[in-house]
Amino acid sequence: MTRPELATAATDAFARIHGGAPDGLWSSPGRVNLIGEHTDYNEGFVFPFAINRHTVVAARLRDDRMVRVSSGLRDGVEEVAIDDLAPDALGGWSAYALGVIWAAGQLGTDLSEARGLDLHVESDVPLGAGLSSSAALEGAVAVAIDELWGLGLDRRTLARIGRLAENEAVGAPTGIMDQSAVLLGQRDSGVLLDCRSLESTIVPLAFEAQGLAVLVIDTRVEHAHANGGYAERRASCERGAAGLGVSSLRDVAVDDLERAEQVLDEETFRRVRHIVTENARVLAVVDALRDSGPRSIGPLLAESHASMRDDFEISVPELDLAVSTAVAAGAIGSRMTGGGFGGAAIALVERDDLASISQRIHEAFAAAGFTEPATFEVLPSQGATRV
Repeated sequence: MTRPELATAATDAFARIHGGAPDGLWSSPGRVNLIGEHTDYNEGFVFPFAINRHTVVAARLRDDRMVRVSSGLRDGVEEVAIDDLAPDALGGWSAYALGVIWAAGQLGTDLSEARGLDLHVESDVPLGAGLSSSAALEGAVAVAIDELWGLGLDRRTLARIGRLAENEAVGAPTGIMDQSAVLLGQRDSGVLLDCRSLESTIVPLAFEAQGLAVLVIDTRVEHAHANGGYAERRASCERGAAGLGVSSLRDVAVDDLERAEQVLDEETFRRVRHIVTENARVLAVVDALRDSGPRSIGPLLAESHASMRDDFEISVPELDLAVSTAVAAGAIGSRMTGGGFGGAAIALVERDDLASISQRIHEAFAAAGFTEPATFEVLPSQGATRV
């Protein structure tokens, strides 16, 4: 669906479920991470971009203190009083939306006089595909409450609110990359984010100008960040940092890896090696884009995928097949994107090759007996905004 179509669907559903018209509609995109996986919670560097898949929230102030939230993807209405919002009182999909309201209060917003809300959500960001449908929902709710309640918060604060909601209300131990990407993104640009300082830099990608396209290959292998694999990787990184005597793996350089191999057990070392080399690759991609243009980044994307597959062990056979097939069919570069254990891969391709590479991937999945993937183009796009 286009964003105007999503807006129409949200308006119509809001009228049907909540009665009348919303006060406004707010939209937030999903995101693709071009490079920099699992580096965010290690205070490292990431380089995502917002995409032209969106979550739209229709919202209206109430005269009481209740929050009622519904979704085009779920039946029923979740309802809770603002005063009763707490992580242990939230669950399911609505925890992402309601958790944002709770998190705003935790980060200094006075909600004692806040009016309740009716919210309805529509989205075309695929669920469980590694395109951050969760941050898209958090971002849309965050910009909606910021405007409706007159909070006057900057985008970095809204990103922190989204991260706290996901960490505490949902229970997913993610970093701040996704929320920053969906709130700070700009057209045909990536967001270089320093996850220690939270400083961000908008870096032109020039995909559009160079006739390039980003193909997303959704393997339809669903993942969930709240489950064990993601948490185990984060715990491994914390063990590695402790073993090396640093507060986070951000403080470990590539030149330190020889010592790390002597100090750490084999598995923890490989986890550490991924984070350290991935941080270096993020900065190398940004330098390559500035100095040589987007066609020069293919080898770095390949190195990133190999590191996630072999050192961090978060890929799956479907992702590996998507990446190898895309490259064999002529892609400039390809890698899995997102938290891993399923989800999507991306391929940077010549626009003229988009259809043929997509077809080759579908054929390869069929030959392997895998579930048919979903393949589609995404465009680096503007971040969250009022529709």
